[in-house]
Amino acid sequence: MAKTAKKAATGGKKRAPKKAVKGTPSRGKRFALFAGKLALAGLAVVALYGIYLDTLIAKKFEGQRWYLPAQVFARPMSLYPGAPVTHKQLKDELALLGYRNTGQADSEGEFAVAVGRIEIFRRAFDGPNGYEAPQRVMVHFNENRVTRLIRSSDGRDMGFLQLEPLLLDRIITGNTEDRLFVPREGIPESLVSALLRTEDNQFYQHNGLSFTGIARAALANLKAGRTVQGGSTLTQQLAKNFFLTRDRTLVRKANEAMMALIIDARYSKDEILEAYLNEVYMGQDGKIAIHGVGLAAWHYFGTPLDELNLAQQALLVAMIKGPSYYNPWRFPERALQRRDLVLKLMIEEGLITPKQYSTFTQMDLALRDPNWRQRHKLPAFRTLMQRELAERFGDNVLNQSGLKVYTTLDPLAQQAAEKAVSQGMAAMIRDRKDEELQAAMVVVDRYNGGVLALVGDRDPSFLGFNRALDARRPVGSLLKPFVYETALEAPQQFSLATPLKDEPINLKSGGGQVWSPQNVDKKFRGQASLLDSLVFSYNVPTVNLGMAVGLDPVISTLRKAGWPSKITANPALLLGALDASPLQVAQLYQTLADGGRYRPLYAIGHVLNKEGERLVEQKTSSEQVLSAQATWLTNWAMTQVVERGTARRLKQRYPYVTLAGKTGTTTAGRDAWYAGFDDRDVVVTWVGRDDNSDAGLYGSSAALPLYQRYLDVREPLSLVLTRPGGIVDGHFQAASGLPVAEDCVGAETLPADSASWPDPRGCQGGERAKNWLERIFSF
Repeated sequence: MAKTAKKAATGGKKRAPKKAVKGTPSRGKRFALFAGKLALAGLAVVALYGIYLDTLIAKKFEGQRWYLPAQVFARPMSLYPGAPVTHKQLKDELALLGYRNTGQADSEGEFAVAVGRIEIFRRAFDGPNGYEAPQRVMVHFNENRVTRLIRSSDGRDMGFLQLEPLLLDRIITGNTEDRLFVPREGIPESLVSALLRTEDNQFYQHNGLSFTGIARAALANLKAGRTVQGGSTLTQQLAKNFFLTRDRTLVRKANEAMMALIIDARYSKDEILEAYLNEVYMGQDGKIAIHGVGLAAWHYFGTPLDELNLAQQALLVAMIKGPSYYNPWRFPERALQRRDLVLKLMIEEGLITPKQYSTFTQMDLALRDPNWRQRHKLPAFRTLMQRELAERFGDNVLNQSGLKVYTTLDPLAQQAAEKAVSQGMAAMIRDRKDEELQAAMVVVDRYNGGVLALVGDRDPSFLGFNRALDARRPVGSLLKPFVYETALEAPQQFSLATPLKDEPINLKSGGGQVWSPQNVDKKFRGQASLLDSLVFSYNVPTVNLGMAVGLDPVISTLRKAGWPSKITANPALLLGALDASPLQVAQLYQTLADGGRYRPLYAIGHVLNKEGERLVEQKTSSEQVLSAQATWLTNWAMTQVVERGTARRLKQRYPYVTLAGKTGTTTAGRDAWYAGFDDRDVVVTWVGRDDNSDAGLYGSSAALPLYQRYLDVREPLSLVLTRPGGIVDGHFQAASGLPVAEDCVGAETLPADSASWPDPRGCQGGERAKNWLERIFSF
């Protein structure tokens, strides 16, 4: 009823549907419009994100791509006629530099050895003086020196050749990555071809992404039921290494793909290859990550990248897949199989011939000598270098990317010093049963003052208290030559023949205390000549001589020779009651060894920034501060210390070599010193206890043996003392030291300043010796 009434009310007709308002879009159209807007917004977001990525990529590629550690180099070995370099030393230097003894020297980095000569094909290199072209040279030797250099190309004599300096260390600050940048043109084409065939065969065809590669990898993974193959291009790998984490997420993969497209659009294929091959991770050197094939070549083979053979290049390419998994030292069989696979791919591509394939697959891995070091632990020298740099440029100079520091360190001298100290101290501790003994050694260049080697602990690799620089110990008898030098600067009053009193004496110090010096053997001889007093290190005659010439002149001599601090005038200083470090003592003796010419010791020769601009150039100017004649006589007297005095054990070891030196011992044997020099090196050694307690040491039996061990490795060069003007062969009466004529009975012949021996005619009360005619006829 109700329903019938309702129908009647509406006339019994159905309600007509509402008509759409004109201009209003339908639901489908509205959805399409929304989707379009959303797509445009998405495209805008993608575009903006792409711009962001493009900016990020440009900043990385066009700015500083990597922090390049500061490189520290040794001195470059200089070869010239007369150079103090032996046949063995050149061979050792070439081995350190990674040269190969091939017997023919046909290519850069090779050498050939024959009796009395070595032929070198010197590599091209950028050094402190700019670019040096490759050079093939025959080097001739005689009597521990270079005698001739002959250019192999035309047989002409050369006057000078430098080898590239040894890379000592790469100073890594702020991170644990290391790399040696190699420009694209420096990367062998064969290595690039092997890389592309193995990792990205369509590199030059795709635009950053390889869809065929992705499809092929997907199919392989689907068949295997797990991830067994990747489809990433080199460009994608570069994007991941440069900017992204290793997380396996879709977002990371999308970023990687987008970045790869941008990189490929922005940069040439060669630029991408250069970045990839300098960025790729190649393994670990302890805690330091090796990046790039340039550093990997040195790390695994000890040679530059451009000198690797095809088998070695193939191994580097093989390791890119997994440097830890294919580590050739830990898993040699695994690495060998992977290398041979790369070689197989190369033969399939026609990159090598079947004969080459057969040859290279029969080679072993040819890894570097395990004793070859890419980083040299030089804690003592590094401390000296850093202090010198900090004084000039501040503490953070080594943080500069790409800095090159060329030092004065001689790697062969450093090896000899380390071996001498470590082995010598081990033997001494074993014999004396004294675990508290410590040691230091300093080696400096006799002629230019460069520090050649530094050892600051009996363990040369110890990074801690550096005794060579920071220990301040009484120098003992090492000070005596400067007392004698001062006296000989007054030739009218003193000569080597001058008699000195050797009798008990009592002296008052500044505080009123009485000082009674004694000789080491507790004996008095009445008198001793000035020469013998130095040769046998007599204390009492030395004190008498010092008091005769005056304390202030002796102090003046020390200051001029390089003593770094103020000296209080006290008689005890004549026997070495002054504290100094081994390096400070080396400064004094370098002045003596260089004929009385002073130049400050230094460790830095040149510093170049990453643009190759020179920040430092050491100028080794010198100043004549001591009398040339007095210094020559003092040095000659020190050769007699070795010939027949307190250092005569050296003469027994090297009977045909002239050496000069002085032993030093302090009270109760707390410190043992030796300072000596040949025609090349000035060496100072110290042995003692850190707590300065009595040790019963003597310079001749504790410090001198370390120097002898150094010479056993280093091969000493016989000292040449060129007489300055005014030095003559004088003749003196032995008892009085007075100058006498040459033909007087008992006349002693000694070198002298002409002012000490004015060619006298008489015999000072003695008899004239008869000539042979007078002896025959008795008249």
